[in-house]
Amino acid sequence: MLPTNIIATAEAENNGELYTINLNVNGHSLIADELTEKGGLDLGPAPGDYICMSLASCTVITLRMYANRKGWNLQKIHAKVNLVSGKALPSGNNTFYVELSFSGDLTDEQRRRLMEIADVCPVHKLLKKPNDIITMLA
Repeated sequence: MLPTNIIATAEAENNGELYTINLNVNGHSLIADELTEKGGLDLGPAPGDYICMSLASCTVITLRMYANRKGWNLQKIHAKVNLVSGKALPSGNNTFYVELSFSGDLTDEQRRRLMEIADVCPVHKLLKKPNDIITMLA
């Protein structure tokens, strides 16, 4: 039985088309797939790309909310997220690299504060914590 405090839900389905996956998220239809060099048809982002998109979008939304509350002149927020496999790093940890840029009339102190706020977006906090995955038959 599932707990009642679910914070997000996604559904994925494959009907035999190689690795092309139809996704449904709150009534939004999306596609996931693998690159052609991995045997897919490259009809949509790969699953790892969706994780990067989640972190990038949550970071930008969090920063926009904060800047709007403060009344700051933050015109554009850009986030680029790269995920590097732990196999390629001395720590052995999969690592997200988040590059941020801002445009607008901001002071150095405001830019510093935005960098701090970026680290408290909900997806950032979720990915930093240990997580459990429970797989069950429907």
